[in-house]
Amino acid sequence: MSELRNTTQYLLPVTKQAQPGSYDPYPVHDLGHDKIHCDYDSLARRLANHRNVVIDGYIGIRFDDFATRLGKALAAIGIIPLWWNTSAAIKPEDEIDDLIKPFLGGDDPIFGYRAPLTLYSFFEMEKLRDIKPDPAAGMNILIGYGAALAGWDAETVYIDLPKNEIQFRARSGSILNLGATKAAPPKKMYKRFYFIDWVVMNRHKKSILPEIDIYVDGQREDVITWAEGADLREGLERLTRNGFRVRPWFEPGAWGGQWIREHIPALPHDVPNYAWSFELIVPENGIIFSSDNKMLEVSFDTVMFQNGRNVVGQKCYDTYGDEFPIRMDYLDNFDGGNLSIQCHPRRSYIQKNFGEVLTQEETYYILDTRPDAVVFLGFQPDIDPEKFRAALTESFEKGTELDVPRYINSEPSKKHGLYLIPPGTLHSSGRNNLVLEISTTPYIFTFKMYDWLSLDLDGKPRPLNIARAMDNLYFDRKGSKVSNELVSKPALMETGTGWELWHLPTHRNHSYDVHRYKVNTGSGVEVLTEGKCHVLNLVEGESAEVITREGEKFHLNYAETLVISAAARSYHIVNTSGRDIMMVKAFMK
Repeated sequence: MSELRNTTQYLLPVTKQAQPGSYDPYPVHDLGHDKIHCDYDSLARRLANHRNVVIDGYIGIRFDDFATRLGKALAAIGIIPLWWNTSAAIKPEDEIDDLIKPFLGGDDPIFGYRAPLTLYSFFEMEKLRDIKPDPAAGMNILIGYGAALAGWDAETVYIDLPKNEIQFRARSGSILNLGATKAAPPKKMYKRFYFIDWVVMNRHKKSILPEIDIYVDGQREDVITWAEGADLREGLERLTRNGFRVRPWFEPGAWGGQWIREHIPALPHDVPNYAWSFELIVPENGIIFSSDNKMLEVSFDTVMFQNGRNVVGQKCYDTYGDEFPIRMDYLDNFDGGNLSIQCHPRRSYIQKNFGEVLTQEETYYILDTRPDAVVFLGFQPDIDPEKFRAALTESFEKGTELDVPRYINSEPSKKHGLYLIPPGTLHSSGRNNLVLEISTTPYIFTFKMYDWLSLDLDGKPRPLNIARAMDNLYFDRKGSKVSNELVSKPALMETGTGWELWHLPTHRNHSYDVHRYKVNTGSGVEVLTEGKCHVLNLVEGESAEVITREGEKFHLNYAETLVISAAARSYHIVNTSGRDIMMVKAFMK
């Protein structure tokens, strides 16, 4: 924990080093020799011959700190720039509050509506464009959010920040929301980030990405890394033709378990548990580039802004645009607690109420489990919706335990089983499961009905959403219908020399499907993308190599996730373990 960030999670190191164990939390993509530079001194030398410079960046950047450090580096080589700041042109806070109020969901502690705003809306544009470089100055620097909107003919620097770091900074109160003058409580800040700031800043970043001259990773304020914009775009383009691993990040939680702590030794162990591994929650993940072992992270959205059609394929891009459609994460409650009893909104509900393109269509793939563990799924045959609502309400109001077996069905948890959770399905993972959650991308729209009377890590109850859940539940998903329709029945599709392809059918209301390859020791299999993005996870075996048609090679360890771009056309899975492996593949239907 520090003044800047409130977390025990490590900052991304400047240099790539070997990690203990097999799982690599810092997957990198080579940008080539001498493509990533380190420190403010090298940036100052790079800018030295430019009369005008604009420094723009993502929400969460502390521009004053950056200006101080860069100013010292410039002074060391004899340059004293004239500084200008976009904050002089931002609208008054009360006007911004009125602007964003319709999208913040009132008193709702979690949910709002994705704002259809642009960064222009936050500025008095005449004032911003009236900020002109002084022709008599040796160097003019305009710094701050939206600096690129001022219209200067200048070298453009952009400072990026991964969204997990934004949250760590928000928890310490060291940063502000866009247009705010003081920090709010972290959960309130997060809601505003999700529904306002990130949406607005993503639109701005996409619009200026082709014009960025220098791209800076701003998560380490004392030691930045940076690359030429052209080199970064070339690296991104290569990923869109082949594939990539995103940087996962990890969080403890009220019900969290010990499997991740025991199996990923590179993580800090001074936390009580790890509830989540955010393997592929792309609105929050980053992608790491490397050059001569130096690392630079960009937020995931940059690869979609560079060439999303290559990544997801033309048909998917026509439907969802820059919204990457598939999510994978781990839920770990080994020696932990039960997840809350919950459901997710139907598609029409999430579109109308929250402005999302996709809803949360989930499946639970059981990567590991213990005897007697269960998955709570659907209802008992005799469920009475009104009695269920009354029991939930009584539990909430009086703090009494819910008679879960009376109302809720449970299924035995089986390793490598796939449990189907289309929107509106009551579900929860019972304790002692490691769940690979395969889903469409939205990830915060969980309507909790019962939380086992537990408290969050801050000592407070987590918010429940009984009314919203009741508006979305399908009460006909009950009894034998659950085991017949919501527990996937694997079917052998194809076989070849040393491999089998199994279909793990999803529900008719799922927009994605799941396959699983079994590859024998020393064997491999060729896979065609057929114009679709594939998301892979090694669910059995120590390691595998995935080699694209273009020759890009990815080493995948047990439990690691890899995205293969639609434009890769084909790839080869090679078993590098000393035993048979299994690889799960998720893709849009």
